[in-house]
Parts: sequence; C-alpha cells; structure tokens
Amino acid sequence: MTPPTTLVLWDVDQTLVDYRGLGRAWYAEALVTALGIDLVHVPAFAGRTERGITVELLEAHGVAWTEEDVRRVHAELVSVAEAGRATMAERGRALPGAAEVLAELAGRPEVVQTLVTGNLPELAACKLAPLLPHHHLDLDVGGYGALSADRHVLVAAARAAAEAKYGTRFAADRVVVVGDTTHDVVGARHHGVVAVGVATGRDSAAELAAAGADVVLADLSDTGAVVAALLGWAGSPADARGGQLPSGA
Repeated sequence: MTPPTTLVLWDVDQTLVDYRGLGRAWYAEALVTALGIDLVHVPAFAGRTERGITVELLEAHGVAWTEEDVRRVHAELVSVAEAGRATMAERGRALPGAAEVLAELAGRPEVVQTLVTGNLPELAACKLAPLLPHHHLDLDVGGYGALSADRHVLVAAARAAAEAKYGTRFAADRVVVVGDTTHDVVGARHHGVVAVGVATGRDSAAELAAAGADVVLADLSDTGAVVAALLGWAGSPADARGGQLPSGA
C-alpha cells in the first residue's frame, strides 16, 4: 500500500465546532472541585492551549502552582466533560461544511487527518463525537493542549506521531494546519508548514492573513473550494506561499 503523503491538522473550536462559553463553565467547575478556587479571572480562550490557560488561571488566583496542580485541574476538566456528554449536542453545533470536508478528505488515501488543538484529547473527542463524523480523524496522532502553552509544539508532536504510525515522512509543504486564530497560523509558520486560516472565530480574515496564513477561507461551506485550497497549497514551496488569498475563496 502506498503511504499517505499529506497530513491535515485540524483545530477544533470555532473551526469545526462552536461551543461558545463551554470552556469557561468547565473551568469554573474544575477549579472548585480540584483546588477549591472560585473562578474570578477569566482568561482569553481562543487559540490557547489547556496548559497555557490552566497556568494563567492558577497564577491569576494566587496559586504557587505545581505540575500536580495542573494535572488535577486537567483531570477534573475531563470529569466535568464526561459528566455532561448527554447534553453536548444541545450545547454546540457543527460549523457549516465541516462534516462534508472531513468526509471528502477521508475518501482520499493520500491524506491523513488529525487534530492540533488546545483541548485535552478527551475534551476534543467529547466535543466532536455528538456533532461530526470524527472517525474520519486519526485522534491517536493528534497534538493536544496538555503538552505546552506554545501551539507550535503541538504541531511538531502531531507530525512526529503521524510519521511514526504511518511509516513515512510528511514534508513541511505537505503538512496543512487549519484553524481560526492567529495562534494556529503562527504555530504552523514556526515549522514552515502550510497555514490555512478560517475566519469563523474571533480573528478576522485580515488578521489571519497578516499573521502569515497562506490561505484564508471565510468558512468551510463550499466543500470543493475548501478541499482545493487545502490540497492545492500542499506541495507549494514556502517561498511561493507567503499569506496570499486564493481567488474565489
């Protein structure tokens, strides 16, 4: 069997699904249960990793934190998410076109799809399961938010895991990061991989382009155009990309 050649790394929140406000609610409950802390300081969540958010919260609430504190908060986040699984479909929505794009790419043997997300793996699965055909994603090789506050570390982790599992090397110009924030774009550019911005979150199309996105899409609703953008830019040398906007996208 010919090994895959293209690795697509999807962000979750505001790229594939919308669960606005859920992160704050989960953290409020987790902090009380894990450490007896009432949530007062509310950090920015968009594009951040669970490690970065957790450390900021602990420091803002006066905790001289240890790695054990971080692990306890993360464990409670997973418990809170699991307890609410039955109502997840009511609390969120799949973004237009996400299901169709995932399915279309899944039918291409040269493509592996996984996640690079600030979520913990359990939280990502909890969010995706009720809304999208997440079996199209190989969640075992994703880059997740407990690893680092720096998103580029997640990109490297996912790429290394995918290469180990599939027994092939994914060249930088065949790795495509798709996300809605400038954090996603910067994480991709750090490694010279393809950065695709989707303007369905807080950051505008102009902000995504200014951060260095190779492609900026308004949303994922036009399956053909999205797939063409993702796979059309894969294989393009970095010096030929440089934040251009695809015509008609």
